Amino acid sequence: MHDVLRGIKVVEVASWTFVPSAGAVLADWGADVLKIEHPVTGDPQRGLISSGLVPAGAGGINYIMEQPNRGKRSVALNLGTDGGRELLYRLAETADVFLTNFLPDARERLLIDVDHIRARNPDIIYVRGTGQGVRGPDARKGGYDGASYWARGGLAMALTPRSLEWPISPRPAFGDVMGGMTIAGGIAAALFRRERTGEPSVVDVSLFGLALWNLGPDVVASKLYETTTAPRYDRAESPNPIVGVYRTQDGRFISLMMLESDRYWADFCRHIERPELIDDPRFRDAAARYEHRRACVEVLDEVFASRPFAEWRSRLSTLEGVWAPMQTVREVHDDPQSVANGYLPSVLSAEGAEFTLVANPVQFDETSPDLSHAPDHGQHTEEVLLELGLTWLEIAGHKESGAIL
Repeated sequence: MHDVLRGIKVVEVASWTFVPSAGAVLADWGADVLKIEHPVTGDPQRGLISSGLVPAGAGGINYIMEQPNRGKRSVALNLGTDGGRELLYRLAETADVFLTNFLPDARERLLIDVDHIRARNPDIIYVRGTGQGVRGPDARKGGYDGASYWARGGLAMALTPRSLEWPISPRPAFGDVMGGMTIAGGIAAALFRRERTGEPSVVDVSLFGLALWNLGPDVVASKLYETTTAPRYDRAESPNPIVGVYRTQDGRFISLMMLESDRYWADFCRHIERPELIDDPRFRDAAARYEHRRACVEVLDEVFASRPFAEWRSRLSTLEGVWAPMQTVREVHDDPQSVANGYLPSVLSAEGAEFTLVANPVQFDETSPDLSHAPDHGQHTEEVLLELGLTWLEIAGHKESGAIL
């Protein structure tokens, strides 16, 4: 774990992946993240593995819980009780950041909205992750990435090929984890502002707004051209034939991304063992390749279909221009760049089973993070309360009242 946020304390009152993944990034960066969970139910994602929605991995690992909650401390508080709420306030008094995705009605009912928390700590940075934003007719409604981000934000329709009858579905937490990374960046900026000016911020990130940001070129172009997306081309009509995807002999795919086509054309032709294409009048420069783009794509289709995927990976390894093999998620584990950069560190579960987590993509001082597993439900309740100055007798009293686990 890197220590760029060492000394920063975060109180996280959140569940699922969107906002908790922000807490995971902050923990990766060295912050002390206290995950507040209900004493009985905890984060609903803990139950996905027992319900069958998430298949248990080797060692019974709930990967959908581990990825956004590694490195935190779990404190079980019943915020519906006066005692549990008071303990939360006391934790907030010692914290730098209050992080939540509770809906407005729940925040108001539990007395944990901005004014309630700021009444106990005027300097705290208050952070909200929402579905649709904090203003507008749907500000008080919930949201998940499959709805607010993928569907409402336009990604599903933008990414679904016209030939398909039904829109494609996102992968688990697809927008959530990008949103969490965005929230973490916003918190870092707010911490910097408070350090410089003394002013704490209220930070807001919504899944809907994130989708618009991710689809920025399409969103801007759609209004300019009164179309559904940015201008797109059939692959056979690609303006630049060495930007595109080609199928190999064994049904795999290679992605070419050589935007400066005149710079890379000759080297590319030599790597595919077709040097005669360098001076072919139809293809000799970008203008000619554009004019004869359909013929150029047809030639390259035949070339790539003549050899298997593994051979193309080897043959193109010294190509000057940018290209990439289209890998499966299992193959990325063995990608030498994943290994060399520590992007997929191994972690031991609480039961001692080894598994892999994905590190957040930010590294400091060329150091990959040292990750630990997600906490058990309420694992650190007593530890954190003792740090807060409570006695064992006081802790026992809170247990009897139902305020804590």
